Amino acid sequence: MSRALSERLSARRSAVRAPPRLDTVRRIDTPEGVSVRLHVAGPLPRLAAWLLDWIARFTFYSTIGAGLALVGEAGVGVMSIVVFLGEWFYPVVFELRNNGQTPGKVLLGIMVVHQDGTPLSPAGALLRNLLRFADFLPFAYLGGLLCMVGTESFQRLGDLAAGTVVVYKTRPEDAAAAAEGAPLPPPIPLLLEEQRAILDFADRAPALSEERGLELAALLSPTFGGPAPVTLGRLLGVARWLRGGAS
Repeated sequence: MSRALSERLSARRSAVRAPPRLDTVRRIDTPEGVSVRLHVAGPLPRLAAWLLDWIARFTFYSTIGAGLALVGEAGVGVMSIVVFLGEWFYPVVFELRNNGQTPGKVLLGIMVVHQDGTPLSPAGALLRNLLRFADFLPFAYLGGLLCMVGTESFQRLGDLAAGTVVVYKTRPEDAAAAAEGAPLPPPIPLLLEEQRAILDFADRAPALSEERGLELAALLSPTFGGPAPVTLGRLLGVARWLRGGAS
């Protein structure tokens, strides 16, 4: 699979939002004997999600504040309460009501779960967000950033206390298809040479190391979506689809 192919496919899919990068993989073996792979999100996508959420809150505060400014001192008091509640409970409410995702996390395709892969609990959401003041120290969330860089799963202090991690959200149908070896139709029409390149890659995949396979798959992540392991599964699924559904 050549870089030229990836560039052609990426250019044809330029209207589609680029997916997040692969940062690391966390493997969990459940008591039922099922192996679960969580693709942990690193500092960059988490920072982008935080900025999007901050913009959403700032827009809300500006809208409300414009009206409360007409009330005088009473409006200032009410606005202080609104900002306090928004800063502390905005992420808690959204993460609990939206499967571990704030609006910013939805746009970046990431979500909060517990370290064992289970959905975020109310206690976990409250604890990880109430400890953001510790992550802010000494200034500008430097403590949280240093903690993320120094931990295997990019956990800030609030995550360590709550036992949570931020991971990329994989669509259930894609994960099931990759696991079961089901064929997947390509996301865009493919030229003949592109079909041949994908089929050649699928033929070579068993002989490649895991690292090399992920490296090649990552070249097509902007086209097929998702982190490299997800892209790899989709590529193999597309190859099966091109062969008429044969495994």
